[in-house]
Amino acid sequence: MAENTPTGGHTARFSAYKNKGRDIEDLRRRRVETSVELRKQKKEETLLKRRNVEVSDEEPPSPLQEQNKHVMSMPEIIAGIKGKDSAVVLKCTESVRRLLSREKNPPIERVIEAGLVNTLVTFLDANDKPNLQFEAAWALTNIASGTSEQTQVVVRAGAVPHFVRLLSSPSMSLVEQCVWALGNIAGDGAEMRDMITSHGIIEPLMRLVDMGAPASFLRNVTWTFSNLCRNKNPPPKMKAIQACLPALRALIQHPDREVLADTCWALSYITDGANQQIQEVVDLPGVLPRLVELLGSTDASVVTPALRTIGNIVTGDDCQTQAVLDTGVLQMMPGLLQHSKNSIKKEACWMLSNVTAGSTEQIQAVINHNLLPLLIDVLCTGDFKSQKEATWAVTNLTSGGTTEQISYVVQCGALKPLCDLLVSKDTKLLHVLLDGIINILEAADKVGQTEPVCMMMEEVAGLDKIEQLQNHENVQVYKKAYEIIEKYFSEEGEDKELAPESNEESAQYQFNTNSINPTQGFNF
Repeated sequence: MAENTPTGGHTARFSAYKNKGRDIEDLRRRRVETSVELRKQKKEETLLKRRNVEVSDEEPPSPLQEQNKHVMSMPEIIAGIKGKDSAVVLKCTESVRRLLSREKNPPIERVIEAGLVNTLVTFLDANDKPNLQFEAAWALTNIASGTSEQTQVVVRAGAVPHFVRLLSSPSMSLVEQCVWALGNIAGDGAEMRDMITSHGIIEPLMRLVDMGAPASFLRNVTWTFSNLCRNKNPPPKMKAIQACLPALRALIQHPDREVLADTCWALSYITDGANQQIQEVVDLPGVLPRLVELLGSTDASVVTPALRTIGNIVTGDDCQTQAVLDTGVLQMMPGLLQHSKNSIKKEACWMLSNVTAGSTEQIQAVINHNLLPLLIDVLCTGDFKSQKEATWAVTNLTSGGTTEQISYVVQCGALKPLCDLLVSKDTKLLHVLLDGIINILEAADKVGQTEPVCMMMEEVAGLDKIEQLQNHENVQVYKKAYEIIEKYFSEEGEDKELAPESNEESAQYQFNTNSINPTQGFNF
C-alpha cells in the first residue's frame, strides 16, 4: 500500500482529528495492534503458548532416574504404548514426553502421525495411575504448544474436558500441567479461548488462586488467565471477563514479578476494548491505585503492561480518564517520560496523548504537573516512535485546549521540534504535525498574535519546510501546507496582519506593540 494513503484505524483518527467543535471523544485513540506486533515487543511477557522443556541435562540423582533417562525410539514407543504392561506403557509415555521436551525441533508432527494423541488422551482418565496421567498431560501440553493445526489435534481428541476435570486432582504437579495445557489451547485464538471457557475452566482456576499456592504454581495459573482475556476478534464474553476479574484483583497484589506481569497483561487485554470492559476494571476496588503503584517498579516487564492498561483506560470516556487521574498517575509520568527504555517512553507519551484529548481540566492537570516540557523534550530528543506519540499528545492539546493552554505550548518551545519533524517521510505524522501548527496559528489569530508566531516559525525554518510540503505527493498534506502559506504567510495575509487596529474609543488606529522577541516566547 502506498505510503501516502492513511489506512484502517488511522483514517478514523485523521477524520476525527481536526476538531474545533467536535466532541472531544473523537480525539481519543485506540491502539491499532495485532497479536503479531504484540508478540514482537517482548517475548517472555506476551507469549501465546509455552512448551514445558526439561530444565537441564544434569546427572540424575538416583539409579531409577538414570534408567528412566533412556528415550526409546518411535517404533519402540508405538509398539509398547498400547500394550498391557503398565510399566512399559509408563516408560513409553515418558519417552514421548522427553522427545517433545527437546529444546530444538521437537517431533510433534511425528507423534501426531503415529496416532499417539488419542492414546495419550485416554491416559488422562487413568485416575489410579497419577504418574501416567502426569506424563500424558505433559506430552499433550507440548503438542498443544505447536501450530494451530497441532493444537486442534489435541482438542479434537477430546483432551479439554479431561484437563478441566483434572484441575481438581489431589496431585498438584498434575494440576499444574493441566493448567499449562489449557493455557496453550486458550492462546491459540478467540475460538479456542471461548471453547475452553464454555467447559467451565474459570471456577477451578479461581480456587487455585484462593488456595495460596506457591509463586511458581501461580505463574502458570496467571498466564492462563491472561490467555482467557486475550484476543479482540471477537473479545471474550462479558460474563467470562467478569468471572476472571476477582482472581486478577487478588493476583495484582502478589509480590512475584511474573505473576504481576501476566496479571497486568490480562488487564491490558480486557481494557483494550469497549468502554463497558474498561468500566469493569475501573470498578474493581484497589486495582487502579495498584496499577499506578506498579508504574514505579524497577522491573520493565511489570511497568510495560501496567502502563499499557492505564493507557487503555484513558482511551475511554472522560469519567474513566478522570478515575485514573484521581489516583495520582500524573506524578509517576516524569520518570516514565525519561525512562531508559524507549518502549516505555513511547507508551507514556501515548497515554498522555489520550489525556490531552480530554477536557480542558484534564489538559490543565497535565500542565500543572510540568509534563509539557518533558513531552517537548521527547519531541526534540526521543526515538522516532516516541516522537510520534509526543506529537499526538501536543497536537491533541492544541485541538482541545484553551487559548491560554495553547499559548503555554508555544512558550514551552513546541514550535521548533514540531517544525523540525516536518522533514519526516511518515505521511501520517505530517498530518498530525500540520494540524498542531494550524491549531496554534488559529489560536494566535483569535487574539491578534499571529505575527509573532509566524516570525517564530520563520526563525526555526518552519516556513521553508511548509513551503516544501506544498509539493508533497499526498493530497491532504499539500493542501494543509498550502492553506497555512496562503492564510498566514502570503503577501495578502501579511498585509492583513500589518493593518493597524482600530481603537473604538479614540477613533484612531494603533499598531500591536505587545509582541516580545519570538525566541523568548510570548503570551497570546
